[in-house]
Amino acid sequence: MKLNISPSLIRQYAVVVIVNLAVLTTGMSLSWPSPVLVKLRNVTETPLPAPITEEEGSWVVAGGYLCAMITNIFGGMLLDLIGRKYCLLLTSLSKLCMALLLIFADKLWMFIFSRAVMAVIDSFVFIIVPVYASEIASKDHRGALGTFLQVFSSLGIVITLSVGPFLSYINFNIVMASVIAVTTMPLLFLPDTPFYLYSKGRTEEAIKVLTQLRGTELLANQEIEEYEISKKNENKVDKIALLKNRMFLKSISLGFLLVGGAQLVGFNAVSFYLQTVLESTKTSVKPEIASVIIGVIQVLASFCTTLIMSKFGRRSILMTSLSGMFLGMLGLGTFFKISGTEGYVITGFMNYLPIISLIIVIFCFCAGIGSLLWLVIAEIFEGPSRALGVSISITSSSLFIFITTKYFAQMTLAVGPAPTYWFFSAMCVLVGVLIAIFLPETKGKTFSEIQEALGGKTEKTKITDNSVKERI
Repeated sequence: MKLNISPSLIRQYAVVVIVNLAVLTTGMSLSWPSPVLVKLRNVTETPLPAPITEEEGSWVVAGGYLCAMITNIFGGMLLDLIGRKYCLLLTSLSKLCMALLLIFADKLWMFIFSRAVMAVIDSFVFIIVPVYASEIASKDHRGALGTFLQVFSSLGIVITLSVGPFLSYINFNIVMASVIAVTTMPLLFLPDTPFYLYSKGRTEEAIKVLTQLRGTELLANQEIEEYEISKKNENKVDKIALLKNRMFLKSISLGFLLVGGAQLVGFNAVSFYLQTVLESTKTSVKPEIASVIIGVIQVLASFCTTLIMSKFGRRSILMTSLSGMFLGMLGLGTFFKISGTEGYVITGFMNYLPIISLIIVIFCFCAGIGSLLWLVIAEIFEGPSRALGVSISITSSSLFIFITTKYFAQMTLAVGPAPTYWFFSAMCVLVGVLIAIFLPETKGKTFSEIQEALGGKTEKTKITDNSVKERI
């Protein structure tokens, strides 16, 4: 059977793949603490004068997300000011500088500083890439192309988890810097997005790029007409009015639900401390081997989402993934409760319950909410408000990441690992229920149709009428 794939579709996929190379290095950066924290706490492996404490380790992992929370407020403005492409280049070059600093770091402040800057960069990447991908992709392929973010993030994570535990601290950071350098070069050859080009008055360039991506000039001009409608709405509603717009606030609320839920279910807390968590189980399964297995599972799960995206709606995938995470977190809590019993000896199936539970948690997160999170957030905002809306969502995500990663270790010490994982399982249920109630289906809809599903058409009319009344 001969596949009939148009050159324009191949171009869409090629551009989104190149854009997501920045996400691959972000995946490496996000999972960096898993193998490195173990080395920094080891007297023979640490490049520091002495091993770091639990408190110092928590600041190395989480401290940067406070900076990211503040910086991301300006991310949307920078995205609209210099464009998606040059923002992406800026993040990649900055990340390369920080990776080089980590190679030579021998003081605690150098670790905290470089990781803080990397957290800011990683958060900004998660603003840029969903916006870039959603504006490059046609509506029929937006879902599949949007899942590439989680696929490439998982590939970056599996590189770190496969290489990090087996290399020295310096050699691992040399590998990371090399990957960042190599993946930055293709970004130089990308076009900027048609929507950004149009918004800057470069309509001919926008049509040229759209013709290459959509296949015909007719389809390109149809999309330009949609941009014109969006621009008219943008002209009618200034920034102050936008912040008072009920539909924009509704989209922001849904963004808070999604990013807050994605963090409070505990995935990043477990992922950032993965090797530490595996060592704490004290089972016969080697933590280094288990972390590699889990990294590979993340990649497989991400590809799984791409395959099922065309068959199932966003809401059903999100709720199914949260149900699976509930079971995995419940299993982890149960293991630590039973294994913590005085005199209990871990044997048989109990040796494998932690890794099975972690595989379930990580597979379900990566196949569901992890893959769809930023795609759905980019979808629920209309064109003029998308960069600002995604930026605000990323800012709140940084706050939630800081809370969960900074206090995960402290919470585990204060109440015990079993209640901690049971708390995460309860959050899976709560977030799933809220998504079922409040999130509309976005699969197969244009941005205008999604806004109508949110009630945006009525809201725009109200704002226009109010603006007219004020002018009269």
